[in-house]
Amino acid sequence: MHEHYLPKLLSHDPSVHAEPTTQAEITTRNRLFNVDGFGMAWYTQTLSIFSPPTSASTPKASLWPALYKTIQPPLHDSNFRSICSNTASNVVFAHIRAATSTAITPVNNHPFIFGIHTIMHNGYISNFEKIKLQMCNEMSEEAYTNIHGGTDTEHLAALFMTYLCPSAKEWDTYHSVSEIRTALQKTIDTIISIQAATSSIKIYEPNDLNVAITDGQSLVASRFRDHATEQPPSLYYSTSAGVTLNRQFPDHPDGADGPNGASNTDAKDGEQGKNPHAVKGRMEHGRHVIVASEPTTYKGEWELIKKNRFVLVQGGEVVGVEKIDYPHN
Repeated sequence: MHEHYLPKLLSHDPSVHAEPTTQAEITTRNRLFNVDGFGMAWYTQTLSIFSPPTSASTPKASLWPALYKTIQPPLHDSNFRSICSNTASNVVFAHIRAATSTAITPVNNHPFIFGIHTIMHNGYISNFEKIKLQMCNEMSEEAYTNIHGGTDTEHLAALFMTYLCPSAKEWDTYHSVSEIRTALQKTIDTIISIQAATSSIKIYEPNDLNVAITDGQSLVASRFRDHATEQPPSLYYSTSAGVTLNRQFPDHPDGADGPNGASNTDAKDGEQGKNPHAVKGRMEHGRHVIVASEPTTYKGEWELIKKNRFVLVQGGEVVGVEKIDYPHN
């Protein structure tokens, strides 16, 4: 029941690692539900329409992130259901949290926002409590003071923003995917360097750094674990699943189990699931990219991102998949 859509993604490569992956570990990695908090950010023009720049010398982004966080299960949250039913956006980040060592409170929910930049993370920084002070010492004052909770992810985000935008005056400025990638690479490098230099860490434990970052125009996502054989949590991308997931279009994410699917007595021969709400044809859907921890449609339209890779997205399409610099690649 815990396998969901994942193809039994194992944490180790059995051909090079002697220890077998236990069923308990598969269950943990493939668990359907995290229950410690939910957060969603979506980009909208509203702020720039009602608060336009005061002068030509004050650059303002056209899209700004709106943010909603709760510790209530999202399916039981009437506010969330109402927001989703009445909101449309071309850029959305959503995260369901499994807490590690910090409080279960909305302020600790992902995603985290710095100006127009939205950051979320699946995984953990190992020995975070022992390197937290050193990480903070690397941050700009503006990035540090924007930290409102206690999670390793929000501290990673502040460190990233220090490298991307040394001054908070740049937080409303767009950057290229190359600049975002470089700042995230430097963030990963810094975390590993601090861990290696911290004498109180007796046994080094690898990090899981599946990070997603957007400014509303560009997106960079990483799938990373600094271990020679162990795998990070899963991460996929798709350039076609949006047609299946958007109820304006003909496909249905449940496939044969959906309306008019093969398992439905009302299905027509050969249909694999048709969306009864569709008002547009498949070819009317524009370019898009979805990055997710797990596939969310029944089809084979998802690509597993390889270990220690960046995915770079610009203009609604994947413009590159690049290695993350690390000695064990």
